[in-house]
Amino acid sequence: MAWFRKEKKPRQPRREKHEIPADAWEKCEKCGHTDIREKFVRNLNVCPNCEHHRRIRALEYVSLLLDEGSAEETETEIHSTDPLGFPEYPQRLDKAIAKSGEGDAILTFTGQLMELPVCLGVMDFAFMGGSMGSVVGEKIARLGQKAVERKFSFILVSASGGARMQEGVLSLMQMAKAAAILSQLAERRIPYVSILTNPTTGGVSASYAMLGDAILAEPGAVIGFAGPRVIKQTIGQDLPEGFQTSEFLLEHGMVDAVVHRKDLKHTVGQLLRHMSGKPAATGWTAA
Repeated sequence: MAWFRKEKKPRQPRREKHEIPADAWEKCEKCGHTDIREKFVRNLNVCPNCEHHRRIRALEYVSLLLDEGSAEETETEIHSTDPLGFPEYPQRLDKAIAKSGEGDAILTFTGQLMELPVCLGVMDFAFMGGSMGSVVGEKIARLGQKAVERKFSFILVSASGGARMQEGVLSLMQMAKAAAILSQLAERRIPYVSILTNPTTGGVSASYAMLGDAILAEPGAVIGFAGPRVIKQTIGQDLPEGFQTSEFLLEHGMVDAVVHRKDLKHTVGQLLRHMSGKPAATGWTAA
């Protein structure tokens, strides 16, 4: 019976330490909510706590909007130059290309959205703040020409700080160039849907972003031409809170709908079918 008197050795504490990767967690910029990164990714980079729509890259919008396997990038050979000899502009371009991994501030594609053939352009804020230079205008014009020739619906996703100052008046001319091709779409009754994301400002908001047959905006997106301080100094009046948000613009008739990112594809698809008079696609039902 000696085992009754057997001394029990104290249990040794576990010394194993679990290392958590530094990039495993994400923090919402608006409400401060912290969650695992994978949860943000699954939620299309929308905060699961406050529904704040975080900024995403152009290729993520392409994956979100176009049917799987249908996207074909166009106009990949066009790149910005330095037509005005602006100081350090070539170096800025090289840095932007290295940082963003893209050739300029817009990507253009043909593809299908809910089985509808479309031409899609998506601006990328990661490239010099999504600034509109000669390449942006040229790629929109060429994509619009494809839409005219093929009778494809046209979609533009805007995310921009405005015209690119390093290209001066050449940048401002892109407003007219884009508007001209959009007028051709309108004449031929080819649908054009404009999607405004955070932010859409400056010359982009003053041109093609606001010329859509239907204008959609993501929740909480900042949309406007000039900054609040400039406007206040110009008109000499206090401005209402949130006057440059998508919700404020919806209330005042400047946008047609504020659409959650998860509903964006379905909403655009329904609009295009309504405008083109085509029946619902196989496997897609009304929400």
